[in-house]
This record gives sequence, C-alpha cells and structure tokens, in this order.
Amino acid sequence: MNLIKRIALAITLLWSVTACAVNDNLKAFPAAEKGQVRYVLELPEAADESALKVEIIVGKTGLLDAANRYFYAGQIEAVNIDGWGYTRYVVKDLGPMAGTLMAVDPAAPKVERFITLGGEPYLVRYNSKLPVVVYVPAGTEVKYRVWQAGSLTDVIKR
Repeated sequence: MNLIKRIALAITLLWSVTACAVNDNLKAFPAAEKGQVRYVLELPEAADESALKVEIIVGKTGLLDAANRYFYAGQIEAVNIDGWGYTRYVVKDLGPMAGTLMAVDPAAPKVERFITLGGEPYLVRYNSKLPVVVYVPAGTEVKYRVWQAGSLTDVIKR
C-alpha cells in the first residue's frame, strides 16, 4: 500500500471514530420536542479546562432602535438526563421583550440587534469530553462565549 493510500485510510478511520464518539455522546440527549430546536456545542480540548467557563447566550435578532436596551423574559434551566447523569439546558419559552423607554426620533432608522435573555450571564463548566446541548424555541438563536480565569489571585484582608 503506498503512502498516499495509507494516509487517506488513516484520515478516514480517524473521522469515523470521531463521528462515532460524537454520536455516542448525543445518544443521551433526546431529540427536540415539537416547536423546539436542539443546538449542540462540541468544545475543543484545552490545557486547563478548570480555568474555563462557557457562557450560553440565548436570544433573537430583530430590527429595533439603537438607543434603548432590550431583553427577553425567560430563563435557562439545567435539566438532568435520568440514567446518564448528563445535563441539558432548556429554555421553555422566550417571554415578552422588555426594554428601557428612552425617547427616540421616529425618523431614526432601525438597526439589526441581537436581543438576549435578561439577567446575569449563564455560565457552565467547560468540558471537552461532553457536548453542551441547549434546547430553545424555534426561531431562537444560541450563541456562546468562553471565559477564562486570570492567573493572578489576591488575598482578602480582614
């Protein structure tokens, strides 16, 4: 077998093993219910995963004024998958949008903005061995951000 064929075979086998591993991890996560969409985030392996967190950001993009601040009512709920011990994240409903009431020039053009759920950032453990699986209502987007702890610490004085 020549070198090119060996490399092609190795790549094919590696891809097959990786695809099976991802599919095996997803066996625990049920399909999305009617009216819901399932988002799957596979994280790359990191040197020190204990120093990382993943922020799950749920929202919708819409045309709104540029001056006011907006957010959706609703919450991300962590749900344990019985028999597996894994966690999935569910947003049952994206509630009504609320915002500040600053006066805006009616002639001002609307801008496209991503409006998120209100409240504090929703952070979960960084784990490259398992996917982060989020279920949201159809028409809703899921984004993420990786947070990293700094290496400096300080002592709290009494």
